[in-house]
Amino acid sequence: MGTQPITNATAPRRRATGLRLSTALLLLSTVLMGLMAGMFFAFDVSVMPGLAETDDRTYVTAMQQFNAAVDGNGLFGSAFVLALLASAAAAVVEFRAGRRRVALWTAVAAAAYLAVLVITFTVNIPLNNDLADAGPADRLTDFSLVRDFESTWVTTNIIRTLLSTAALACLARALLLFGRDTAR
Repeated sequence: MGTQPITNATAPRRRATGLRLSTALLLLSTVLMGLMAGMFFAFDVSVMPGLAETDDRTYVTAMQQFNAAVDGNGLFGSAFVLALLASAAAAVVEFRAGRRRVALWTAVAAAAYLAVLVITFTVNIPLNNDLADAGPADRLTDFSLVRDFESTWVTTNIIRTLLSTAALACLARALLLFGRDTAR
């Protein structure tokens, strides 16, 4: 006549805590990914087409100001990085909880967004730095850099939009599966 092991008594509490953590990570991942996909999309459909209609001097000034605002913005930087970290953490938590389908969709989302970060750090940021290093637009005489910048930057931003939107769709699928799996 012994008592039940402590692990059996604490199992429901652990399960509830685990579900709360999973829910929080999946929701946080989805919201952050939505914010990032939305930001990239806004540049694709409004900012860059609008700037394409301006003169070179205005284009350079605006892009330099956008980049400076993003560089110094802790809220943007946090969302930018946490979208990956939350997604990756959610994938690990879901895998450990045995929800393999949820883990798979979440891991695919994290991988797609990791590709976004790789593109950003290897293409877009160096382009932004080149534009910043060119100096103030009112002192430039050769704007050839601008059109080279524009073509590559716009193309890679479209790719970032597609990848982050795909990641968002994967997280939406993961949330749906998580809801089904935990409702049982």
